Amino acid sequence: MMEQVETQTRRNAARVRYACYTANITMSIVGNLSPLLFLTFRDLYGISFTLLGTLVAVNFATQLMIDLIFSFFSHKFNIQKTVQLMPILSLVGFLLYAVSPFLFQGSTVYVGLLIGTVIFSASSGLAEVLISPIFAALPSDNPDRDMSKLHSVYAWGVVGVVLFATLFLLFFREFWYVLPLIFLLLPAVCTVLFFSAKIPEMETPKKTSGALKLLKNGKLWTCVLAIFLGGAAECTMAQWASGYIEGALGIDKVWGDVFGVAMFGLTLGLGRTLYAKFGRNIRKVLFFCAIGAAGCYLTAALVPVPVVGLIACALTGLCTSMMWPGSLVIASEKFPESGVFIYAMMAAGGDLGAALGPQLVGAIADGVAGSATFAPLAETLALSLEQLGLKVGLLCGGIFPLLAILIFGLHLHVHNKDNRASLLSKKM
Repeated sequence: MMEQVETQTRRNAARVRYACYTANITMSIVGNLSPLLFLTFRDLYGISFTLLGTLVAVNFATQLMIDLIFSFFSHKFNIQKTVQLMPILSLVGFLLYAVSPFLFQGSTVYVGLLIGTVIFSASSGLAEVLISPIFAALPSDNPDRDMSKLHSVYAWGVVGVVLFATLFLLFFREFWYVLPLIFLLLPAVCTVLFFSAKIPEMETPKKTSGALKLLKNGKLWTCVLAIFLGGAAECTMAQWASGYIEGALGIDKVWGDVFGVAMFGLTLGLGRTLYAKFGRNIRKVLFFCAIGAAGCYLTAALVPVPVVGLIACALTGLCTSMMWPGSLVIASEKFPESGVFIYAMMAAGGDLGAALGPQLVGAIADGVAGSATFAPLAETLALSLEQLGLKVGLLCGGIFPLLAILIFGLHLHVHNKDNRASLLSKKM
């Protein structure tokens, strides 16, 4: 009888793990679908770049709103039912996104795209908040490595989505709406898995005041700041790699897409996979990752050799690979009893960094490119104003990994200090 129960427990845990993996791959679709279709929408429907960029902003804003709601009101939700609803929202969002050209005409297609984006972004926000604590609640011999493996699936998902979508659009651009219909398969599988599995129990603050009490803890805010900087360092390069490689380095767009977005995702996945297999001492890893990421940003922005800049953009994925999942590991260690709350707060911090980082680079690039003041400098460097703007913008984006060096260095210092104190007390 005991063996039968253990077998059922293992099967349920495996089913939950696969459901979490498919949920993370679905998140990679949500994060990359619209950017991959920007030029297609502009050419077919005449949608402006400003409105297209708004789709990305709405994506992050919706996820951030979900993060904040769960930060303070997670105790109001039925976790099991919410998890089961999550992939269904992705299904509905992708479906509405795909049928937009049949429901609307011309530029009004944007209305359907916007509504679909809000719906599947809400699903992605729920996934950010819930998938990590669900995974952490499963039995594990090495939770740090398992968490890294979970997040590596997202990175490999990005690679697969970008390559598949690029090839599909190369041959069937006018039938772009088939793409989100194909991607429907992932949330469909996720729905079946979550409905057939029992979600492990997770702690949530009993009431809003419990969450407010945790907000007064300074250690919480150092963790949130860490994932904010990590999210900004990762997503700034992820969002700008393709455009930067094409616009600033002068490399063809197809190669920019492949070596910008796909190679970034490849190295991102490689870093997380390597840590999942061999990793230890997460704080030291994060400290050196931040140093490497800062070096990559500076190299990409300052070195005038295009191939070197391209390699630096790609290697940024490797250097930022553990910043998000590693920050989650540290936060869960510091607040083991806070359950969903800490993951919701960390997701909010990461999403805020992911939204503000790329926006900062874009604003600075536009400011430099549109100002005649920088024309003499651009002429001296043999660059156009647009190229100079992109380089200055990316250089300013390097502030995030530079600040991350300080925060992750602080985490490492405090951890080592606590370990020395613990060893000293044992000797006494």
